[in-house]
Amino acid sequence: MRLVVENLACRRGVRLLFAGLGFTLEAGRALIVTGPNGTGKSSMLRLIAGLARPEAGRMRLEGAPEPEDFAEEVHYLGHLDAHKGALSAQENLAFWRDMLGRPALTVAQAMEAVGLGGLERLPVAVLSAGQKRRLALARLLVAERPLWLLDEPTTALDVTAQARFAELARAHVEAGGLIVAATHAPLDFGPSDALDISAWRPARAAPEPAVSA
Repeated sequence: MRLVVENLACRRGVRLLFAGLGFTLEAGRALIVTGPNGTGKSSMLRLIAGLARPEAGRMRLEGAPEPEDFAEEVHYLGHLDAHKGALSAQENLAFWRDMLGRPALTVAQAMEAVGLGGLERLPVAVLSAGQKRRLALARLLVAERPLWLLDEPTTALDVTAQARFAELARAHVEAGGLIVAATHAPLDFGPSDALDISAWRPARAAPEPAVSA
């Protein structure tokens, strides 16, 4: 598979965040997206995930059963962890596994992989911010999806958890997966390309000259 993005433009309210953005991401590579706050990193991920509509442009995942409508091939991890606090960690992860389909690791295996082994029965409400983030990352492991879209994936993770997740991300890439990750922090996901989204920020129109009487 490969992800192809062509002439993508994104508008938020009256503001055009970026325009003319394009790239091709081959299987077995990650794309690390950087740029100042407000330049559209999160918005770009939401467009690719199909959670928002672009102002212009098109995207396709070549090699997917439906190249122009590939939501079933995507894992999207945003800023919110999307847990039910009253349910246990195990119950939350089992829900996502069943809803997403195409199961991969078991719930127990995924929790062990992100360093949460032994916490399966705890209500999510009592977990720390870092543990909640690791549980969100475990969703990537319980259902098979070739394309991971990650928005600041290491938020709230300590150094050990960051290193553990980097290993999981590299394994996904080495197996032929694709990752697009927006970040302010360095990410070591293996073979990677870089994209500074601010390079596609539209130029501001020059102010009109003042008219003198």
